[in-house]
Amino acid sequence: MVSDAGAVGDGGPTSKASLWEDFVDIFYAPSSVFARRADGKFGMPLLFLIVACAVLAFLTKNAMQPVMDAEFARRSAEMMRKSPNLTAEQLSSGRGFLESFGPIFFAIGIMVSVFGTGLVLWAVGKLFDAKESVAAAIMIGTYAEMPRIIQILVNAAQGLFMAPEKLTSMYAIGFSPARFMDPDHASPVILALASRVDPFVIWITVLLAIGLHVIGKIPKQQAYIAAAITWVVGALPAVFGALRGG
Repeated sequence: MVSDAGAVGDGGPTSKASLWEDFVDIFYAPSSVFARRADGKFGMPLLFLIVACAVLAFLTKNAMQPVMDAEFARRSAEMMRKSPNLTAEQLSSGRGFLESFGPIFFAIGIMVSVFGTGLVLWAVGKLFDAKESVAAAIMIGTYAEMPRIIQILVNAAQGLFMAPEKLTSMYAIGFSPARFMDPDHASPVILALASRVDPFVIWITVLLAIGLHVIGKIPKQQAYIAAAITWVVGALPAVFGALRGG
């Protein structure tokens, strides 16, 4: 999906490339992006990512409605089993709130993911003597999340063209093994782990490795191991959530 060829040195002719060029290059020449942004300034790229994801989430809300309906129905049934005193009105009110502010929550989730990934990548990188700062690690996490923009569009396209009866959960529009599992009967932990074996998640992990190799100045093999460890740590919140929900 991506190539780590074409790295450039700090201060080279591409160091003055615009952010717009970064947002294009990250998809086919990521190492050059990381090399020219080694100063770790992540504010504007992160703002772009958050705004782009929030706007796209809002614009694709109708396409994703069948998926949201299926998720709401399943989760409502789970909540009613655990809390029989819940009323349909309470559930409906909660749904209205989530639907109104869904894009905002999604944007906040992206921001938390970037900071969390960056901090984990920085900490794991230190095990391999990586040289990147915390800010540089967060910058790597920011650019590594750019494939999320494509993922939103791909998910929306599936929501538009797939038969509604097949849109049983968010897993149904993913490309991981979880897509082929029944969310009503499969183990939540297995679902959470399987959903991490997704092309977009793997793409993000590869970008983390490239960024750590270029900026952290460690061998590629060590960078990929560090990124894999970060992938494992990234699965823990979903696994713990599944265990608590179970």
